[in-house]
Amino acid sequence: MESSLTRCPWVGIDKPDYIAYHDSEWGVPVHDNRLLFEFLTLESAQAGLSWYTVLRKRDSYRKAFDDFDPERVARYDNQKIEALLQNPGIIRNRQKIQAAINNARRFLEVQDAFGSFDAYIWRFVDGRPIIHEIRSNEAYPSQSPESEALSKDLKERGFQFVGPVICYAHMQAIGMVNDHILGCFRRQEIIDNYAQNN
Repeated sequence: MESSLTRCPWVGIDKPDYIAYHDSEWGVPVHDNRLLFEFLTLESAQAGLSWYTVLRKRDSYRKAFDDFDPERVARYDNQKIEALLQNPGIIRNRQKIQAAINNARRFLEVQDAFGSFDAYIWRFVDGRPIIHEIRSNEAYPSQSPESEALSKDLKERGFQFVGPVICYAHMQAIGMVNDHILGCFRRQEIIDNYAQNN
C-alpha cells in the first residue's frame, strides 16, 4: 500500500525520514508556538543548504536548543554559543547560531505584542491556508507576495535569516500554504481535515 501512494516528486523513495516528514508534517497547519519557533529556527539554519540536510539534524537541534523553548534560547550567552559551535550534530555556523538566539528574543517580543506568535504569523494569509494547484516540480514557487510581506515585517522587527525564500519554505512547512502537488495523497487529506476542524 505504501509504495502505491502518490507523493510530491521532491520526496524521493530512498529516504524514509523524508517520506515520514512529507506524510505527517509538511503542509499541515501549525498553531503551536513552540513548533512554530522550531520550524522558524530550522528554516533559518537551512539558508544555502537543502532542507533534507537540516531535517536529518532535527533531533540533534532539539537537544542542543532545549527542545526549541524560545525563553531558554533567548537567554543563551557567549559560552553557550561556543559550546554549540563544537556540536557536530548541528550546523556549526556562528551567524546562524547567533541568529537563532536573536530570533528567540524577537519571537518573545512578537508574542508579547500579539498574544502569540501564531496570532501574528497567520495574519499574513488571513488565518486560512492558501491552496495552490501545482502540477510539476518546476511549478513550485520559491516565494510569494505573502512571503515577501512576512519577510519584510520580520526584518523590521529585527529577525535574521528570514528572506522571502526562507519565509516561503516556512509557510509551506507550517501549512500556511498547501503546496502538495495535484495527485499527492496528502493534498486532499489536509484540505479535508482542515474543513472538518475549522
